[in-house]
Amino acid sequence: MTATSLTALADDLLAEARTQSSGRSARTVRGHAEHALRHTVIALVAGSRLSDHESPGEATLQVLRGTVRLTCEEGEWTGVAGDLTDIPDVRHGLIADTDSAVLLTVALSH
Repeated sequence: MTATSLTALADDLLAEARTQSSGRSARTVRGHAEHALRHTVIALVAGSRLSDHESPGEATLQVLRGTVRLTCEEGEWTGVAGDLTDIPDVRHGLIADTDSAVLLTVALSH
């Protein structure tokens, strides 16, 4: 059994993101070939973003820290720490309104 402290990882990644010109940092904590899900923690400093990109398939976004906006053509969703949403199966982006960390979970096709 493997355990990861998402709180500690979010702290570490936010500290790293503050040193990056992109204002973000990420680490996949689970998602090897034998798993059906991939979990990635993404940290973004306030004002940074992930540009619009294609949906990876079935996926969710859980806000671990801060406030983020998930945007797509149909509108946007604002999430704060503790919130969870499905990611729409369309092009979408992510904006950090405050220093934030999220857990992206993607269902992998085998």
